[in-house]
Amino acid sequence: MSNKEIFEGFDFSYNPYEKEARKLWGNSAVDESNAKIAKLSKSEQKELAERFNAIYKNLAALRHLPADSKEAQAAIKEWYVFLNEIGSYSLEAFKNLGQMYVDDIRFTESIDQFGQGLAKFMRDTMAIYADTNK
Repeated sequence: MSNKEIFEGFDFSYNPYEKEARKLWGNSAVDESNAKIAKLSKSEQKELAERFNAIYKNLAALRHLPADSKEAQAAIKEWYVFLNEIGSYSLEAFKNLGQMYVDDIRFTESIDQFGQGLAKFMRDTMAIYADTNK
């Protein structure tokens, strides 16, 4: 998946993975995310895409640190907050999403475009964040 496909992936109405997303997360989660995105202007959507990329670039720069480091945990908190602005993720769902980043090669290849090993770093960091903040 390209970066553009990742961002466009937030709008499931034009996403070839919509059926899969609905199966994984349920209709209400996908519908809620679509509704949040639909309310945004084009410039707000562009800003959202820029924030998305900035968060990933920051995480990629930190991937050499331990997943439980203060810096890594602060960066992954930013990712958690971002995701909850466009969807609704419990800590458990967030942790499971991190696991999917490694289990699903499509996610791994896309995320690792920002830096080799980023998907695994995010998985580990997301798991620690979720477990620590229960």
